[in-house]
Amino acid sequence: MTTKCLLAAAALVGVLVGISQVVGFAQRGSSSASLVGVWKVSEVTYTGPNAKKVTNPQPGIRIFTQRYYAVDEVSADKPRPEAPEQSATDKQIVVAWTGFVGQGGTYEIKGNEVTTRRIAAKSPTLMKAGTFSTSTFALEGNTLTLVTKATQDGPVANPTTYKLTRLE
Repeated sequence: MTTKCLLAAAALVGVLVGISQVVGFAQRGSSSASLVGVWKVSEVTYTGPNAKKVTNPQPGIRIFTQRYYAVDEVSADKPRPEAPEQSATDKQIVVAWTGFVGQGGTYEIKGNEVTTRRIAAKSPTLMKAGTFSTSTFALEGNTLTLVTKATQDGPVANPTTYKLTRLE
């Protein structure tokens, strides 16, 4: 082979490698694309004085789009009692709503951290201007692990680890 042929072959290989990297990046998308989907809560680990691992948690779902998220989770240890729709007492309503997390808003990713800012939430306190929550995340196959890290009040003293399984 001549030098020109070797140079042309090397250039072609370089172009093909570059194209494959661009195509691979486009298929993977941005780092937020790894969170995009519908996730089921499959395990929760609490730390601190009441540390425990819940391997069969109550129903919970998290949905991430390209920019927005929604959370609907039963955070209680056991199923919540039903409250009659028309005749529930105040106590029945409180018991039914305690242990339920409902919120949605926007999120952004920086490195391996996701910061959520609520637009709407069951708790009005969580919707105040300037409130946020930051967690680290790791994705392995169809498992997303989120570890609470900080809020607007500072670092989380007793982080909670959520393992989520991709549904879609």
